[in-house]
Amino acid sequence: MKAYIFPGQGAQFTGMGLDLYEKSALAQEYFEKANKILGFSITDIMFEGTAEQLKETKVTQPAIFLHSVILAKVLGDSFQPEMVAGHSLGELSALVANGVLTFEDGLKLVSKRALAMQKACEAAPSTMAAVLGLADHIVEETCAEIDGVVVAANYNCPGQLVISGEIAAVEKACEVLTEKGARRALLLPVGGAFHSPMMEPARAELAAAIEATEFSEPTCAIYQNVVAKAVTSPDEIKENLIAQLTAPVKWTQCVQAMIADGGTEFIEVGPGKVLQGLMRKIDRSVAASGASLPE
Repeated sequence: MKAYIFPGQGAQFTGMGLDLYEKSALAQEYFEKANKILGFSITDIMFEGTAEQLKETKVTQPAIFLHSVILAKVLGDSFQPEMVAGHSLGELSALVANGVLTFEDGLKLVSKRALAMQKACEAAPSTMAAVLGLADHIVEETCAEIDGVVVAANYNCPGQLVISGEIAAVEKACEVLTEKGARRALLLPVGGAFHSPMMEPARAELAAAIEATEFSEPTCAIYQNVVAKAVTSPDEIKENLIAQLTAPVKWTQCVQAMIADGGTEFIEVGPGKVLQGLMRKIDRSVAASGASLPE
């Protein structure tokens, strides 16, 4: 089965999407529509902006979503997913790809999500850190022992777990995890503690927007971050999407579930190759490639 996977924050790069825009009239149409919906020229920042401008959450999230979703649209009839999943923000790209959300509604939710997360980050300083070379259970147990808020946030691949929470608690956890034998435990250059209880204000804000949006029947199952299994009910998809901001991204488990359910070919749709790299660490025997523009 063909599985399409969609990247999250961190996959952005300067000039992203320009080749799409230049090569496809359909892509131009969608990018111009996006500028109108967002109320600012995101294409200017994507195509010509600095890395610094692209790093702003309110820009990064819509930019990655647009690159992924417009590429899927341009692929046309060759884009026939039998299962989909997205890493964090990528889950919204996946929901447009499998017909649950329209392009317009998906973009509006991504924009609201980005602004709500930015606001939550500004309200309470917080951070994330990547922990390499330790078993998941050691990281989870250590987080539970630390005073303050620090939790496992992104299960990216075996031996790579991102933790998230209050700055002092994350720093302390990094110290302890290094003592316990982590190959590395390093703070990430992010705006705040995504996928942790620190995102509760953002979750509450986004929940209202999600509830007010129409979710259609999907053309194929989505493997959602929160549950790491196939979901096809629009109501369940909504519930999991709301929970996602404060819950961990179970990416390793999502990919393993997709393989167990028959996923044999994984295609990353969007900027960069982050998910292809993780695929090789999760299961080397499965084919992983990136979607490219039809010649």
